[in-house]
Amino acid sequence: MFKLLKPIALLSFSLSAFAHGSSLTLSSHDIAQGQYMDKKHEFNGFGCTGGDLSPHLKWSNAPEGTKSFAITAYDPDAPTGSGWWHWQIVNIPKNISELSTGAGSAETSNAPKESTHISNDYGIRGFGGACPPAGHGVHHYRFTIHALSVEKLELPEDASGALAGYMINANTIESSTIEALYKRD
Repeated sequence: MFKLLKPIALLSFSLSAFAHGSSLTLSSHDIAQGQYMDKKHEFNGFGCTGGDLSPHLKWSNAPEGTKSFAITAYDPDAPTGSGWWHWQIVNIPKNISELSTGAGSAETSNAPKESTHISNDYGIRGFGGACPPAGHGVHHYRFTIHALSVEKLELPEDASGALAGYMINANTIESSTIEALYKRD
């Protein structure tokens, strides 16, 4: 009897996954899971000399109930005790499914006009590229798309990365991450 239940449970799980459709998926022309980022995604400042461009990001299969999106870019390996927020952009309209390379720039307006950039740990409202300490080894950069259950996150003008992260996570229906790598010798 037990041997029969196991295949039935697996079949039930497989049909359940099929009935719910595909999961939220994040892709990019610029970055890839477990691969090193190009210098164009390195910060320009703090001893770094990169292009400071946010990567192209595209997402698909938003779950039912999605009312907006948020994107976060975070380095858990930064020697701060709390990691490093490189980018948080919230209130991306639900009809948007792609941001071009450089959309996170604080100087240009390539991001959707309804969206809001949160100040990153460089103190810039926009994307700030990778800039790990030289000789510190490989750092992991987690670019995550969050499908949110609210149309707009109500955040103060000077919201910290931690507060924005809390509100994003509290309202996330589903997320998908690409973890890219970077190091400076």
